[in-house]
Amino acid sequence: MTVQAPVAGPPRVDTRHRLTFVRALHGEWVKLATLRSTWWSIGITGLLTVAIAVLIAQNVIDPGFNPIQAVVSPIQFTMLLAGILGSISVTGEYSTGMIRSTLTANPGRGSVLAAKAVVLAAVMFVSSLIIFGIAAVAVGVVVSGRDQSIDWSDPSASFLPILVASLAMAVFTVIGVAFGFILRSGAGAIAATVGLLFVLPIVATMFALAGDAGRWVMDAAAYLPVAAAQSAIIPGSGLDGPVAYLTLGCWVAAGLLSAWAVLRTRDA
Repeated sequence: MTVQAPVAGPPRVDTRHRLTFVRALHGEWVKLATLRSTWWSIGITGLLTVAIAVLIAQNVIDPGFNPIQAVVSPIQFTMLLAGILGSISVTGEYSTGMIRSTLTANPGRGSVLAAKAVVLAAVMFVSSLIIFGIAAVAVGVVVSGRDQSIDWSDPSASFLPILVASLAMAVFTVIGVAFGFILRSGAGAIAATVGLLFVLPIVATMFALAGDAGRWVMDAAAYLPVAAAQSAIIPGSGLDGPVAYLTLGCWVAAGLLSAWAVLRTRDA
C-alpha cells in the first residue's frame, strides 16, 4: 500500500507583520522625528515668522492695512526653510546609506516616496498652522494699540489666509523632497530648491525694467511656486484663485512624478 505524502499548500503570510502604507508612514515619521535638524528647522521657522510678523505690524501704520497680511508675509522668507527641510530629509538618507535599509524594508519605491512626502507635508502643515496662529496673536497685541484687530468673524481676512499659507509651506516642503530624490546630493538639492523658490522670482523682476520686451517673463513668473502661493493667500494679487491652486498642484505633481521616475530607474 502506497502512502502519498501530503501536498504542501502555499506558504502562509503573517499579515500581522506585512508592510502596509500606514506602517511606511509610521516609519517615515520615526525617522523624521528623531532628526534634530527637523526640530531646529521648525523652531527657526517659528522664530522668524513671529519676529518678522511683529516687525511688519509695528512699522506699517496705514489705516487700510489688514493685520493678517503681517501674519502671512514672512512666508517669503520661511519658504526656504521648508524647502530645505524637505531636501535634507531625503539627501541625508543617501549620504548615510540609510536609503538602502529603507528600500530593503519597503521595496515599493513609489510607496517610499509617497510616505516621505505625506509625512513631511503633514508635519510642515500642522507646524505652520501653529506658528501662524502664534504670529496672529502677537500681531493682534501689537495692532491693538492702534485700535486695529484681526477680524476673526471674516474667514477671508483671518482663518483662510493662515490655512492657505500653511498649505503653501507644505507644498514648498514637497518640492524640496522631490529635488532630494532627483539629485540625491544635499548641496545640489538645496541649491535647486533655493533657485526655484527664491532666485528665479528675483531674476524675473529684473525683466520688469525691459518694458514690453520682458512682459512674457513676468507673466511666466506668475506661475512660479511662490508667486502662485501669494496669489492663493491674498486673492487679487496675481493669478485667479482656482488657477493659483491648480498651479501649486501641478508643481507638486510634476516634482513627485519626476522623483518617482528617477527613484525607480536608479540604484540606491
